[in-house]
Amino acid sequence: MPAVLTSLPMAGDFEMADIAYAAVAPMVVVFAGAILGVLVEAFAPRRLRYPLQLGISVVALLGALVALVVPSGDDVTGATVDGTLAIDGPSRYLMGALLVLGLVGLLAMAERFGGDGPDAFTPMGSATPGSQMESAAARAGWATTEVFPLTLFSLAGMMMFTAANDLLSMFIALEVLSLPLYLITGLGRRRRLLSQEAALKYFLLGAFSSAFFLFGAGLLYGYAGSVRLSTIAQAASTSTGEMEGLLLPGVVFLLVGLLFKVGAVPFHSWTPDVYQGAPTAVTGFMAACTKIAAFGALLRLVYVGLETTRWEWHIGVVAIAALTMVVGAVLSVTQTDIKRLLAYSSVAHAGFILVGVLAFDQTAISGVLFYLVAYGASTIAAFALVAMVRERGAEATHLSQWAGLGRSHPFVAAAMTLMLLAFAGIPLTSGFTAKVAAFVPAVQHGGLSGIVLVVIGVLASAVTAFVYVRIIVLMYFTEPAGEVTLAQPALLSVVAIAVGVVLTVLLGVFPGPLLDLAASSSVFVR
Repeated sequence: MPAVLTSLPMAGDFEMADIAYAAVAPMVVVFAGAILGVLVEAFAPRRLRYPLQLGISVVALLGALVALVVPSGDDVTGATVDGTLAIDGPSRYLMGALLVLGLVGLLAMAERFGGDGPDAFTPMGSATPGSQMESAAARAGWATTEVFPLTLFSLAGMMMFTAANDLLSMFIALEVLSLPLYLITGLGRRRRLLSQEAALKYFLLGAFSSAFFLFGAGLLYGYAGSVRLSTIAQAASTSTGEMEGLLLPGVVFLLVGLLFKVGAVPFHSWTPDVYQGAPTAVTGFMAACTKIAAFGALLRLVYVGLETTRWEWHIGVVAIAALTMVVGAVLSVTQTDIKRLLAYSSVAHAGFILVGVLAFDQTAISGVLFYLVAYGASTIAAFALVAMVRERGAEATHLSQWAGLGRSHPFVAAAMTLMLLAFAGIPLTSGFTAKVAAFVPAVQHGGLSGIVLVVIGVLASAVTAFVYVRIIVLMYFTEPAGEVTLAQPALLSVVAIAVGVVLTVLLGVFPGPLLDLAASSSVFVR
């Protein structure tokens, strides 16, 4: 027998992985819902797919939320799956945020506005834009319902991303959350070519991001002899200098991969094009949930795996945070499309959150956790409102089309005004509380660089406030330029917007409960 075969372990040498099933149950439920959705898409009659897919998705997310909230104690905390996943305070908090905001985003995506299927998506994704096949699918009332299982797969990947305790699991989760997003970005019903262009850009730049992350993981494996975050941290603290040349390049490549996902400058170039080209409800989902997942992974990476090495890369990320705030704020001033404007606003907010991340204190972790929920709730509601404003059947995304909206549709304009005030950080909104929660730890624990970043953040907030106030003035104090109508929403959009409005107000007026929850959830398992 060849030596290579005799060296293989016998069957009895394999051991079952140590899995705490109660701890990973939320992820398992979401994955199971996604797989069931695939089976429905393959075998259910076309007329039944929409209600079945929507029902399965809602039940799966609610079931996962119950599986997350009901159990408590040692059975649902600690490292599991042989240490590859860490179910701790931050991961459980972020999973809950992803489930709640993912459900709200899914309801916005499922909105039909009186049609036969989800209004945002083409009736046949495989058809050439403008072709006879696409027209025939529209006349037949077909619907692209595969977006539901794709969204569940992406959400499950996001949940795994926040809990990944080694670089290999983190990379797998990154791909699981990203690949479905590339697909649903290209399924826009209107402006199909722009939607497909956005999907292609997102895929190509996402592939570069994944390559950077994987290469960085390989370098750190060569440095520490393991991909486990705790082992990497231990190797860095006890290093003899023998493999020191692999450490900093590995860290840099890893950070590039994650900073791409949060939309930090100079890795933000995909953000405005993808936000503009993707179906509007998908844009809201991405802007909220992808940011939560990416910052969750970034927090775990830098606080658990790389904290002992931060003096070697800290200044570089400080420069990126400052550049992100400045570029996001300044370029938002020049935008005439509201989706691109909100995209650059998202870039600026990524910089604000990085200010908290770089404070390296437990209070900073809780501030970032609060910020992610507050920003996510407002963002999903804002894009749901954008999807409702129409002119001649198409979404009215040019700013000039929003002129006079406060007179013709006062409730929509009022809700949008609240979201914009929250983005600006006006007191008594969730945005103000979130910025205080992220900036105060930077001043107290971030040293000189933290103070400088907070000053830049305040100035950038003033610039973005000008942009948001300009839109409010346009809605209330400018004569209408055309016949802008409002797509009459069904219950799904009303619920999505109402959740965003309620959370924006409550987290601004009564932020204490969520701040306390974030503070009690800010300790990582190492």
